[in-house]
Amino acid sequence: MDDIRYPIGKFKAPEAFRKEDVGRWIADIRQTPGALREAVRGLSEEQLNTPYRDGGWTVIQVVHHIADASMNAFLRTKWILTEDTPAIKPFEESEWAKTIEARSLPIEPSLKLLEGLHERWASLLEALDEEDFQRTFYHEGTKETAFLYVLTALYAWHGKHHTAQITALRERKGWK
Repeated sequence: MDDIRYPIGKFKAPEAFRKEDVGRWIADIRQTPGALREAVRGLSEEQLNTPYRDGGWTVIQVVHHIADASMNAFLRTKWILTEDTPAIKPFEESEWAKTIEARSLPIEPSLKLLEGLHERWASLLEALDEEDFQRTFYHEGTKETAFLYVLTALYAWHGKHHTAQITALRERKGWK
């Protein structure tokens, strides 16, 4: 089950800041919209409404989830940069995935949103210095304080993780 749910493995938070890692994570964030668009290219309505695993979200829900999560992450980044250790509220992603538009809206609006949002987010991250990445936030869900560089690593992984769920589904189903 973990192989299907976590095709690239579970997220492992970095233990320390390394500039070269941050550069790679920003590149991953910048590339997420294109990689996702490629992963869903040519899928039929039936295929888009197929869960990536038994009991899991459909491809449509995964695409809309990536947009939801990226919007949250971008806002979290801005709060971290403009406030002292802001408290970050978690969002109920499983409940968000059940909303009507997350289950039925075509994916193009979320793909377009991701293109603009990730361009802006990656540009912001590229302009930061090491001190900025050491800024912290408090996550109300986990009750932990973490660094901006950890958030950056998490969302670099997040885009690749969900895109891999879709590409793995395509491979298992033999969808060209």
